[in-house]
Amino acid sequence: MNQNEKKEKGSLSIGLSEEVAKGVYSNMALITHSPTEMVIDFVALLPGMPKPPVCSRVIMAPQHAKRLMFALQDNIAKYESMFGKIEINEGRTYSPSVSEFHGDA
Repeated sequence: MNQNEKKEKGSLSIGLSEEVAKGVYSNMALITHSPTEMVIDFVALLPGMPKPPVCSRVIMAPQHAKRLMFALQDNIAKYESMFGKIEINEGRTYSPSVSEFHGDA
């Protein structure tokens, strides 16, 4: 098997609709779990919104969530090596804790 055949055999072609390609804005994620699923709710927390909406919900197996965590760690390291350290502003004005969140999502 030559290199091109190997590449074609191992590649994955995915579809991306126009609507999904636009993406959604989120600046907060809430994570809950059961023994068999991890649920990530992406929220748009904007000023003046008393009940911020869940923009998107992703449900995955714990094994896939762990793979996602490793992929994010890898990509953040690559990003920081190219663009510099990502600073996290610890003096932010809103930092919800689990006990403060009373969403209906």
